[in-house]
Amino acid sequence: MEKFDHPLARRTVIKGAGLGLVAGGFACALPTPGASAAGSEGGEIWSSEYWAKKGDIPLWMYRKRVGAPKAGEPSRPVLFFVHGSSVTSRVFDLNVPGHGEYSAMDEFARYGFDCWTMDHENYGKSGRTSGNADIASGVEDLKAAVEVVTRETGRQKFHFLGESSGALRAGAYAMAAPERADRLVFAAFTYKGEGSPTLTKRAEQLAYFRSHNMRKRDRDMIRSIATRDKPGTSDPAAVEVLADVEMQFGDQVPTGTYLDMTANLPVVHPQKVLSPVLLVRGEYDGIATVADLEEFFNLLPNGDRQFVILPGTAHSVALATNRQLFWHVTRAFLTMPSPIAT
Repeated sequence: MEKFDHPLARRTVIKGAGLGLVAGGFACALPTPGASAAGSEGGEIWSSEYWAKKGDIPLWMYRKRVGAPKAGEPSRPVLFFVHGSSVTSRVFDLNVPGHGEYSAMDEFARYGFDCWTMDHENYGKSGRTSGNADIASGVEDLKAAVEVVTRETGRQKFHFLGESSGALRAGAYAMAAPERADRLVFAAFTYKGEGSPTLTKRAEQLAYFRSHNMRKRDRDMIRSIATRDKPGTSDPAAVEVLADVEMQFGDQVPTGTYLDMTANLPVVHPQKVLSPVLLVRGEYDGIATVADLEEFFNLLPNGDRQFVILPGTAHSVALATNRQLFWHVTRAFLTMPSPIAT
């Protein structure tokens, strides 16, 4: 077992969550060298659809930013959103009238980012195959997608934000293509899964995941994403909107990420993740214990890393009542000034 020079105590992590929220405000106010995300709150949000190809498989992509791209303008930092196991990329772009902003893509577009996302193989509008869309497949999806992003933006490196198994996809991609990964945000992440009540329960169906490439997903299953850990941490209205959007794509989703998370962890090895990392856990998230995430955090080689616990939040930070806390710490992390070399 490797020894850590500065292991992170549990009380330090929890205390640091509050400090992170305060410090983030200062970080946002500081200039960032090079291409930075300048706030564009007053502009109109522009959007467009794209297609990537992974071999013969079409992969649907979606983009949002303030104002249409113009020839000769400076590029904006790209933030690529990576969805999880049971929902499509729509989770990052919900419209819930009368209940506040729920589109993380709109929010970060206003912050000055060029926001992209995609539906992975066998999800949403993307192509259907006989595969199970596991984490390794998701890495190949991202490889195809970034070629489109590079073509459209001229940028070679991108920020990635993944939630749940989307964080595993983003982390595995960062291991495979470190030259493409800028700053990484892993929300609702799990490392080894030890002590996870969610994964312990899910493992009861391991034989099914091994023998089937698709599983049933109904409205109640989608609702459970926001209620299984701590009911009341998400607005039911937002969850119903998500269910409305998701059910148009059918009542089945792939089993691959569930299989990986119950039988094949770890799939992201911290020593191989070279980028700066923000690790975000909801206070009540049942998919990973604090100890599991501490172990991952302490093994990350880049000193530019943060671990934040969000109060009053469960598994899904995108659907959380306290989602603004997630936006705040993420924006602060993505706009951190470059450290002075010492």
